[in-house]
Amino acid sequence: MVSKRWSVVLAGALLSMSVAACGAPGEPGAPADQGTQGAGAASGAPVKVGLVYSKSGPLATYGEQYRQGFAAGLDYATKGTGAVNGHKIEVTEQDDAGDPAKAVASATDLIGQGHKIIAGSTSSGVALQVAPLAADNKVLFVSGPAAVDAVTGANKYTFRSGRQTFQDVATAGSMLGDVTGKKVTVLAQDSAFGKANIAAVTAVLGGKGAKVDSVEVPAAATDVTPFATKIKGAAPDLLFVAWAGTNAAAMWSTLEQQGVFESTKVVTGLDIKPTHAIFGKASTQINFLSHFFDGAADNAAYKALDEGMKEQGASVDLFTNDGFVAAQMIAHAIEASDSDVDAMVSALEGWKFEGPKGQLEIRAEDHALLQPMFTATLKQDGSNVTPVLGETLDAAAVAPPVTPFK
Repeated sequence: MVSKRWSVVLAGALLSMSVAACGAPGEPGAPADQGTQGAGAASGAPVKVGLVYSKSGPLATYGEQYRQGFAAGLDYATKGTGAVNGHKIEVTEQDDAGDPAKAVASATDLIGQGHKIIAGSTSSGVALQVAPLAADNKVLFVSGPAAVDAVTGANKYTFRSGRQTFQDVATAGSMLGDVTGKKVTVLAQDSAFGKANIAAVTAVLGGKGAKVDSVEVPAAATDVTPFATKIKGAAPDLLFVAWAGTNAAAMWSTLEQQGVFESTKVVTGLDIKPTHAIFGKASTQINFLSHFFDGAADNAAYKALDEGMKEQGASVDLFTNDGFVAAQMIAHAIEASDSDVDAMVSALEGWKFEGPKGQLEIRAEDHALLQPMFTATLKQDGSNVTPVLGETLDAAAVAPPVTPFK
């Protein structure tokens, strides 16, 4: 299994000046006041953080964005020192390839090596397996892009740095008006992510009176024509598409070829920037929900993320936010203690801070990450397809119900 260890160090004078100018110590979510403890003053024992994510596999692109955002966030949260309270933060990467068994093996190995903090989980299936491991071993687990609702309330040691499926569906619901009596079909992959979306649409929109059914497609399927044909024949009022991975382009092309867009309103999540052109002729006919919209917030954290991504030769995108926020959370936890995990948990519970997308709050009762959400459309701009921000939904408007710890 691929393993890589790195420490966040000063990224250069330009980045340091940018970060220092963006937020004042003590401001919620801003870098902690390290006092006189600069990079050379990290004299305490290092704090080991394990980053178990999809370096390879079907969600590798998401995983790389998460990793890049994490590096930028840790630099921001530690004011470029890579240390908190004199303790250098050492990050060890492990590639789970989107496989829960590999993730559990990697996390177990890292815990055995003394890592008290595990972050990552690009895949929902992975997050669901690592969360119980965190509780069993009393280590802090900060899940990343994994959206499955069950991560919230999993146990007192599990947190999340991204959104959850309920927030996606609630955002979609805000665009639909009265759904009473309407037929809603969920097109999803047969995976933890897909099933979570089906359950959420059933709970949220079904709870408002919609008639919800689903079409599940094997995650590795290369031909979705039979499934598109079934949807076309059923002619639902709304098609909610929950899809992640490299075969998305083929799926959208098939829906277009089968004429699904001609008779059905389609809602889906806005994916990463390289995918914006895959919708073809249907791009301007789709309604998008999004947990992040580049430039929707213009605060200190966003500016640091933007600058940090440029330093890495990359750009801000959907899952760079999740990595950045995870680093903020971990730095804040270490401020409370470099070794007492229960103290870390207590510090995170109820914490309100500013992330790249706006104001965030970790709900103490179940560790849900309360956050604003966005709607968007795509428009043709010559030969390019560009996203257009619609509405920004307040965190309270899309907050999931409290899920007591198991």
